Amino acid sequence: MIEVNIADWKLRHYQGVGPAIERRVRPSILVAGRSLSNSRRGNEWIIRLGRAGLLRVLVGGALLVLTAGCDRGILDPVGPVAAQEKQLLINSTAIMLAIIIPTMIATVAFAWWFRRGNSKATYRPDWEYSGAIEMVVWSIPALTIMLLGGIAWIASHDLDPAKPLKSSVPPLKVEVVSLDWKWLFIYPDQGVATVNQLVVPAGTPISFRLTSATVWNSFFVPQMGTMIYTMPRMTTRLNLQADRQGVYDGLSTHFSGDGFPGMQFKVQALPADQFAMWAQGSRGTGAALDARSYALLSKPSSYVKPMTFGAVAPGLFDAIVSDRVQQLAGPAAAAAANQNSAVPAGG
Repeated sequence: MIEVNIADWKLRHYQGVGPAIERRVRPSILVAGRSLSNSRRGNEWIIRLGRAGLLRVLVGGALLVLTAGCDRGILDPVGPVAAQEKQLLINSTAIMLAIIIPTMIATVAFAWWFRRGNSKATYRPDWEYSGAIEMVVWSIPALTIMLLGGIAWIASHDLDPAKPLKSSVPPLKVEVVSLDWKWLFIYPDQGVATVNQLVVPAGTPISFRLTSATVWNSFFVPQMGTMIYTMPRMTTRLNLQADRQGVYDGLSTHFSGDGFPGMQFKVQALPADQFAMWAQGSRGTGAALDARSYALLSKPSSYVKPMTFGAVAPGLFDAIVSDRVQQLAGPAAAAAANQNSAVPAGG
């Protein structure tokens, strides 16, 4: 450890340089607890500097902890799935700390007790076995593993991503497609779609069907819980819920190429009536998402601004999964085909 101390230092003029200059600063160095200055005032200054430095460290650490809590992610759940996952994380950490902390304390205690200067410690060079110690060192880890395995097994079944959430409110269906490098959200019941923006009603379960139109990816909203993969020509299922209104961050957690850093989106949890108004206002306005517009959308691009499609070609998600989007007719063509089929032959 090196600390600045105080000692007399004088700068005097040399012959022919000018008037005498005299400054009294008090620098010195404290190395390994030994002061190079005999000044009593200097030693007092060291103490004050040490206290001030310690205070700065404590204040800085406190500010760091407080600012880190501003965006706690998974530790600030907004739904039942994330809340259960947070509790599982806390329980697992507590169980492991129940082993780690006593072990660290015992390590220090043994080193202190069996130090060379302790005449009370018994030296047993011929000791080699103790049944009681063997019982402790094997039973405690075994019980810990059984306990951790038990809670993980129960939580794995309770938090099965495909398991519907218990609620008196019917779930909202959302179909998710990961593209390069953006997210497409299709609302089949509302007939609209969004890009890099997921709008949901607060307090309503959300039933996701997810796939990828390119490479493997992963869908994750930390405050809602449960990351899940999206894979080409396959579908995965996920059930989440946001109980609090607000705007939450969503992202991809699986590297997928150059534009991966921009593959982020926002989740807006609105009251049920505002969500209904949003869906009704979005329907029929803006562009339609059909085979042609989807082909343009699927081209690689990153940091794409949120957009909304006022119409979606029926069966688009299933066509993406089976890789037959080009065979899909757009909404206008489908409506015209239905109208023509309803007209009797001969006019």
